[in-house]
Amino acid sequence: MTLLSFQDSPFTVKLSFDKYIGTIATSTQENHRELLKEVAQYPELRTGMTELSVIEEHQELISRLLADFFPRGLSLNEIKAVSIPYTETIFNHTDRFKAILKAAGDSFQINIRGFDEHQFYVLSCCLILNQYYGTKLDFGKPLFYDIPMQNGVAKHYRIMYNADYLEVEPTENVVKLSQEEIDLLINSYDDLELWREKFPSGSWILKGFALMTLFDATIENAVSIFKEKLLKLKANDFQTSIESIFQSIYRIPDLQVGITLYHPAEHKFGITTIGEPVKSFILPDRQQRVDQDVLCPNSYRRIVEQKASVVISDSLKFQESEPDNILANRFLAQGIKSFILMPIVKNETLLGVLEVVSPRSKDFNSINVNKLEEVVPFLTDTIERLISELQNQVQVVIQEKFTTIHPSVYWKFHAEAQRLIYDRQLGFDATVREIIFPEVYPLYGQVDIKGSSEARNHSIQQDFRTQLNGITFILDQMTAPLSFENSQKEKRSIEAFLKELSFPLQASTEQHISTYIETIIHPLFREARTPALLPLIQHYFLSTNEETGDFHTSRRRYENTISQINEEMAKILDHSQIRAQQIFPHYYERFKTDGIEHNLYIGSSISPGLNFDFEKLHELRLWQLRTLMQMEIAHNRLKAGLPYPLDVTTLLLSYHSAITIRFRMDEKRFDVDGSYNARFEIAKKRIDKANIKNTTERITASGKVTIVYSNDSEEQEYLRHIHTLSAEGLLTAETEHLEVEDLVGLSGLKAFRVKIIHSAS
Repeated sequence: MTLLSFQDSPFTVKLSFDKYIGTIATSTQENHRELLKEVAQYPELRTGMTELSVIEEHQELISRLLADFFPRGLSLNEIKAVSIPYTETIFNHTDRFKAILKAAGDSFQINIRGFDEHQFYVLSCCLILNQYYGTKLDFGKPLFYDIPMQNGVAKHYRIMYNADYLEVEPTENVVKLSQEEIDLLINSYDDLELWREKFPSGSWILKGFALMTLFDATIENAVSIFKEKLLKLKANDFQTSIESIFQSIYRIPDLQVGITLYHPAEHKFGITTIGEPVKSFILPDRQQRVDQDVLCPNSYRRIVEQKASVVISDSLKFQESEPDNILANRFLAQGIKSFILMPIVKNETLLGVLEVVSPRSKDFNSINVNKLEEVVPFLTDTIERLISELQNQVQVVIQEKFTTIHPSVYWKFHAEAQRLIYDRQLGFDATVREIIFPEVYPLYGQVDIKGSSEARNHSIQQDFRTQLNGITFILDQMTAPLSFENSQKEKRSIEAFLKELSFPLQASTEQHISTYIETIIHPLFREARTPALLPLIQHYFLSTNEETGDFHTSRRRYENTISQINEEMAKILDHSQIRAQQIFPHYYERFKTDGIEHNLYIGSSISPGLNFDFEKLHELRLWQLRTLMQMEIAHNRLKAGLPYPLDVTTLLLSYHSAITIRFRMDEKRFDVDGSYNARFEIAKKRIDKANIKNTTERITASGKVTIVYSNDSEEQEYLRHIHTLSAEGLLTAETEHLEVEDLVGLSGLKAFRVKIIHSAS
């Protein structure tokens, strides 16, 4: 049998004691001199052994040779052996090491935790890089053995290697590495084939031996694993995982763990749900109960009032002293003979109780309870987070299943989310019901930025002209890598683009120019090496920065214009909404595009606790018209200071009938329900581009508000509103009566158009 755990390795391993024998060769000690004479009879101890059978032949001599490393007085204390690093080749164990392996059983095979062939190969190569090529790679990481005790509970041991007596030697098959290849390897850990290429199998000799020492890291390792498990709360094996951790800490194979939450506001204990319900020995029936109904007076005082632990070493004796003790009787009924109840406390608030229980008496006491101090702080943070998650479950469901919900309709989403969570906790196959609001009246309005598309195209054209002229200037200075013929060719391309930019911008022009610059010009500039050109090219690339560069100046001015207008309009609308909600609570949503659009839906189904009447609808329509006037007046004041002095048009759409709105789960938004109600959506999407009937003139115009309606009652209502706002100095008294051209799927609409008094305050 070979000395390697993995078949594939850059090493041919030779177990040799040559280096150590050399260190004791000069010793004057009589026992060393006698030992060296005996060793000299077996040259393979120095030249190297490659088979385990040979090692076993010399086991007794090797043990005496390495006696200085293995003092007899420490053999029952130290966990130590001779090894080849990262392999299963281990021999010359101390007595304690032998006892640990014997307890693990004959079928136990010792393996490094999580150590695979990839790691073995790469770490072996790193050893070569450090010892032969002089790199200083820090490739060490904590390595562990998980070794079960006789009762089956695993203990965790950290591995430490002393490789002072290992040497790395090349064979004739070695691949010599350059510094560039070493650098490539260092940054290619995951590329196993590359490592195998540079360090072929068996191309190096690993000669010598290593001393391996194990340290019992069970508690530290258990805490580390516990922290890892707490990060994976939703795992299906959470209960089993944490119990195995506590079993390692206490070395009790049938130890069990429970966690019970505490709700201080209600003075109740409740079940912890982490993926699935966690055991609770305080609440075996999983029903919430008042704290004083589940704790005896003494345990209530200790846990709830003093925030201190309760440790019962012998439940039977506890019951004998207090026969009517509800806590003792409950735990004994579950077969628990010894237990710890440790409060989980954060900022002097009791969050829950950690329960560690055993079926045997005297497994726990006031001394070993202190072991929990290592893990409880991590559990405390987790329980605090869990409680916060529980408190926010309704909001989480709303965000997951719905969207950011307007306060006016939040009550209905809250009720549905609460029903969903409750059904899930009871194990029902719960699905989300549709959220529908019937019989609501819609109001739609917009302040649209006029000529925004033309302004955007103009800004793009200006920026491209600046950039193309800059490119031409640099091309005139270039002599390499561009030939004269190619230089002239690129100048002709640029001239063609500049000519194209003198006409209205086409949809494809922007993409064509951008692609040309990125794929033709920029590679040329990056290849330039002429010293005189480098400052020009550096300045050119700085100018391409979208946030600060000269080649995006006009587009930034355009975007800044749109942003300023939208921000001012949105601020006025949102602020005015506070007053509108006081008229009657209604659903409100706002959108920013090239301007501001908004939808309002009002009706008794949205606020079932209030009495809705048409006076509320009329009042809200007046509010909407007044707010749109205020938005346009604010824009008029803002316009003079804008980078692009763009105008706006204002439109309001009245709809005579109540409609039904439905929350669309796939799009996370409300939409009208039914084909008949869809007429309102059609009108919204098409009305701002509509013309006056039998003309080519748009129904919207700068400086005027357009009110679109469909019947006589709406006409009379809005005439009253116009009169009111004229008296307030927001509108003129003159009103244009218009007919709207027939739209696809929509006809018979009418409109008012009224001039806005921009000087109004």
